[in-house]
Amino acid sequence: MNIIKEQIDSLNAVVKIDILKEDYSEKVSKVLKDYRKNANVPGFRKGNVPFSLIQKQYGKAVLVDEINKLLQDALDKFLTEEKLDVLGNPLPKPQDDLDWDAEQFSFEFELGLAPEFEINLKVGNKVNSYKIVADDATINKQIDNIRKQYGKLEDKDTAGKDTEIKGVFTNDEKNINNETILIFNELVKDAQKKLSGAKMGDKVSLNSKKIFEDAHDLMRHLKVSHDDVHGLDLDVVFEVQDIKLREAAELNQEFFDKIFGEGKVSSETEMINTLREDFEQQFGQQSDQKLLNDVTEFLIENTQFDLPQAFLQKWIQTVGEKPLTAEEAAAEYQKSEKALRYQLIESKLIRDNNLQVTYDDLKNKAKELIAQQMVQFGNTDIDETELDNIANRILSNRDEAKRLSDQILSLKQIQFFKENIDLKEKEVSYDEFIKELYG
Repeated sequence: MNIIKEQIDSLNAVVKIDILKEDYSEKVSKVLKDYRKNANVPGFRKGNVPFSLIQKQYGKAVLVDEINKLLQDALDKFLTEEKLDVLGNPLPKPQDDLDWDAEQFSFEFELGLAPEFEINLKVGNKVNSYKIVADDATINKQIDNIRKQYGKLEDKDTAGKDTEIKGVFTNDEKNINNETILIFNELVKDAQKKLSGAKMGDKVSLNSKKIFEDAHDLMRHLKVSHDDVHGLDLDVVFEVQDIKLREAAELNQEFFDKIFGEGKVSSETEMINTLREDFEQQFGQQSDQKLLNDVTEFLIENTQFDLPQAFLQKWIQTVGEKPLTAEEAAAEYQKSEKALRYQLIESKLIRDNNLQVTYDDLKNKAKELIAQQMVQFGNTDIDETELDNIANRILSNRDEAKRLSDQILSLKQIQFFKENIDLKEKEVSYDEFIKELYG
């Protein structure tokens, strides 16, 4: 067998494989002899069918099968030994005139090669590292929400500020008939004005566009579909069934113990500090994710290299369940090119900076998450052997192991970027961060 590589250019090559008779004849003969041992042919005892008959009936199919096996093994071995970084899979060149009665065969495979490139991590001031601070307004809003959540409900005669109004929305045209609870303070001013002073049994007409700021709230309270709620403009009747006033819970030790655990917080100042720490830890995770996304976008836009586009489009035509036309493959390539570019960039980052996820990384992360769950359920005396066994069971699930691996890799990349990129730190409130995130 002879194998040679012909370099077309830096991104394309052709591998030529010549298979000689001595490469396949013994293998074909062995398979046919095994066929002969088990063949059931009328007029012959089992195992005594003439070899020439077996060869005539099965020889061509066995030859094709064995040569295909030889080709695949030889090609895989050649790519490994030559350390060729290929994109997609090798594509066999069509041979319409292939003569399977010949004794020697030649095959050619097109290769798309991964480009060589350098990654520039000098981002200047083009990527922000956001430090989200929990301002007093955010903390106070959270305290108000918690106090109301754990407060007492009192019956009220009329609807108004701070009340919760239970009732039923109806509209015959849209077959709306849904019981719900409205929080007076969350309604838009028009709805507040119409419901203010309403009593049990009253029926109040409201316009669907003038009840909530967010259409998704309207969807939930009217029980209409996502498609129907956007642009919905009709009058609905709200019949008041019950009115409650939620009295905020007092800031005392009983409240602190209920919210934070017994003895962990003993003053309003400690509560504020604890909430601020919790908020900023959550904010930090969101900030890190945005940092990862922003650096990813920067690297894709600023790491320049060519791809074997023609080869990849040809390969895309063949990989799906149904072959694609050239036009369909070109469109699919345009949609996937950006993701492919980052896969190459990410692979180089991981390889050059030793960011690979090891089994120990996976196991330690799994044990950490298991321990956290056990603590939440009050189990603080955790046996290390039990942790190991549970972690091994989790990692035996391929999907779960992949999810953990992706999570760990993201954390490693974030840490690498923070340590190796000159980022522009920007301190913002959470509301300012949301504006930066969504515009």
